[in-house]
Amino acid sequence: MRDRGRERVPVVVQARSGRRGLARVLWFAAETVVTCGVLILLLVVHQLWWTNQQARAEAGEQVALLEREWDISPPVVESSGPASPGVTASASAAGSGAGSVTGAPSASPSRSAAPSRGSGEPPSASPPSSGDTFAVLRIPRIGLSVPVAQGISKSKVLDKGYVGHYPGTAAPGAVGNVALAGHRNTHGEPFRYVNRLRKGDEISLRTREGTYTYRVDQILPVTSPRDTGVIQSVPRSIVKPSYGYSRAGSYLTLTTCTPEFTSRYRLVVWATLRR
Repeated sequence: MRDRGRERVPVVVQARSGRRGLARVLWFAAETVVTCGVLILLLVVHQLWWTNQQARAEAGEQVALLEREWDISPPVVESSGPASPGVTASASAAGSGAGSVTGAPSASPSRSAAPSRGSGEPPSASPPSSGDTFAVLRIPRIGLSVPVAQGISKSKVLDKGYVGHYPGTAAPGAVGNVALAGHRNTHGEPFRYVNRLRKGDEISLRTREGTYTYRVDQILPVTSPRDTGVIQSVPRSIVKPSYGYSRAGSYLTLTTCTPEFTSRYRLVVWATLRR
């Protein structure tokens, strides 16, 4: 009887040892899952909350700085001829998820057809460099007030919470198409609610030279990121040709990603100059 009892002891010990090993594995797996979950949560908080706080603060400071400078320093009219706020760099400098349209416009911007501000000739100024802010965009319908910077680079412009001006498109107030891009989500998300705009809503662009008011005229809910027609001088979608214009004018184009939290398609808002 004693021999049989002794033979059973190792079996019991092995079972307990196996259970302890399994428990340790499960505990380690649970800790790993929790740790990964916390890291993912922190990443989401950083992307959806912290980047917005940082970018909005910087954008707000830039708007105040620009307008304070303009209020102190009046416009300077140069006699060297019309200049452009754009550069001829390719608009493809921004990433596909930045709310921009891939591809550059076919023409460089021109200020020569800008409305006169009382002197008979539009003021001219040196074109801003990539990343430089030169205008303030306001959309009362969605409570937006944001600086506009030259170019659509993520690091220099869009991720700072600014709206980017497509290189090669028109200057504010000029004949042609003032094409702008902005984030729909994260990094200040200035164009988060542009889908709420309706025909007739006003949009203003203030520069050192003056304030230009546009009125929303058409909205293209969905198009391809490669639909370069929407930012041409006479904007018209090459994907959905029923959207757009057929004659020269003074246009404003806003582009951003859609649906929200994706970069699969583009949402486009067009407006025409009123004053």
